[in-house]
Parts: sequence; C-alpha cells; structure tokens
Amino acid sequence: MDVILARPEDAATIGRLLHDFNVEYDEPTPSPAHLAQRVIALMASDTAILLADDVGLVVLRFMPAIWTDGLECYLAEFYVRPDHRGRGIGTALLSAALGHARDRGADYIHLGTTADDDAARHVYEKAGFSRTEGDGGPLMFVYEREL
Repeated sequence: MDVILARPEDAATIGRLLHDFNVEYDEPTPSPAHLAQRVIALMASDTAILLADDVGLVVLRFMPAIWTDGLECYLAEFYVRPDHRGRGIGTALLSAALGHARDRGADYIHLGTTADDDAARHVYEKAGFSRTEGDGGPLMFVYEREL
C-alpha cells in the first residue's frame, strides 16, 4: 500500500478518517465535512498529512524549535481503520512520517498516546520512540486542558 502526502483534494477522505478515529474511541467529533474544511486550512500552513489510501493517516504539525535550528514535529494523529490493522500499514505510515519530517527540516518528533493503546505503542517503540525524557530519563506525562 502506498503512502502519499495528502493534498487539499484528499480532504474528504481525511475528514472521514479523523471522524471515524474519534468515533471508535468514543471521543466527541465534528462532522467529516467540517474536519475536511479544517484540514484544508491547516495544510496551507503548519500541517502535513500522510495517507495510506482511505484506510490510514498520520497528521504532523511543525513549528520552529527552541533548542535547535531545526523544526520540531508533533505527531498529532495516527490512525488505521480496525479492519486493516496488523498488515504493516501503521508501520509504513510512521516510517513515511519520519522521513517527511526529516525532509521538511525537523530534527525532533514527539507524540502522546494512552497507556492502553498497546498497538500504537508497539509501532512507536519499534520505530525507535521512547517513553522517557532522554535515555533512561523520567517517565513523561502529557497534560491538556481546554481554554
């Protein structure tokens, strides 16, 4: 399965995948059409989305880094439809995401996931991500709140 850099004309597929992701995990979600419009705006600025046909995606957000001259990349969303998991699609998406982030000038990538998402954690760890600050550092936590 090919992984491509999404274009604005892929927004409907992206909107459906993002919507389905939130529905699967019982999270509130805007409509697929609203999400499609939102990603078009984001892709014009700091966001890249990689697609594996209509079965999976990775959303990357970029910003200037504080500690280096490169960019830092936040892996904001990573999703493969349940009926396509276990076929290497997630691994292909993540590999493409790392390559795209490097090509765009990022020298650091970070993400957050839940402790019970064993499948995603396995893919991340297999790709070299660690769940600590530096080698052997303390366990990191992700906090959030609405403003």
